[in-house]
Amino acid sequence: MNIWKDRNWSPMLLNEIKEPFDSEDYIFEVKFDGIRAVCFVNNNEVKIMSRNKKDISYLFPELENIKKLCNNNVIFDGEIIIIEDGKPSFTKLQERLNLKNKTKIDCFSRSNPVIFIVFDILYENKDLTNLDLIKRKEILNKYIDNDYFVKSEVFPTYGIKLFQSIKEMNLEGIVAKYKYGKYHVNERTSDFIKIKNTYVEEFYIGGFEENNVSGVFVIGELINNSFIYVGKVLISKNEPLFKKIKLCRKSRNYFSNFKKNINYVKPEIKICVEYLEKTKNGTLRHPRIYK
Repeated sequence: MNIWKDRNWSPMLLNEIKEPFDSEDYIFEVKFDGIRAVCFVNNNEVKIMSRNKKDISYLFPELENIKKLCNNNVIFDGEIIIIEDGKPSFTKLQERLNLKNKTKIDCFSRSNPVIFIVFDILYENKDLTNLDLIKRKEILNKYIDNDYFVKSEVFPTYGIKLFQSIKEMNLEGIVAKYKYGKYHVNERTSDFIKIKNTYVEEFYIGGFEENNVSGVFVIGELINNSFIYVGKVLISKNEPLFKKIKLCRKSRNYFSNFKKNINYVKPEIKICVEYLEKTKNGTLRHPRIYK
């Protein structure tokens, strides 16, 4: 495959583990809370592709500035973020992602500009994916940071210390990368490993849904004597807890802020849920049952 000409591919994805570690065979980087993007650049164009192969270049006209850095055909891999109050804000980024009107897009590109955090280079007039990561990093380091293009900082060996700092700053997590790993297009491998800074909390089950494949718990919390919806979590239909909830007597809807056609149950049983953060409207980002 010619990854410059054939752009119908996905970036390498990460496996996930719970606990950080130290290793001289790995480098560690901050995991930024944004959207993954692959950027095709030369001095004539900047084309930005999402991880699901959609062209999102039109959403971020400010990133056109990246082409000033490149005289060759280059492919960068990275994360698009927006900074608010000194840290990445996914909520602010979502506002940009939902824009359709070109005038508004241009306006927001000036008032709420994004930054492309670059952590890999896959192509520089030739395919670099078979090089070791540390060799690719050496090539990437030739490119100078500016207001829109910032290389991800690398921390050697001590992943545990970096993760502790990330928790103190309330950031998303870290990524461990095998120094000698190749870049595997369209694959998920253990050469890249994410360790998320997540929260674990108990919530009440207020209802459930099911289809032919899986079940879903609709969960909430009690706040000032009101039962507040916070999100949904997937669960296998074969799990004993799901079977138990299905046998519960159906009830009225106890949620004060959720009204949909689901199977409601009285919120008496709690489950432990892991999640990334609570949004401004109180819902959980990336919730899943904690095991």
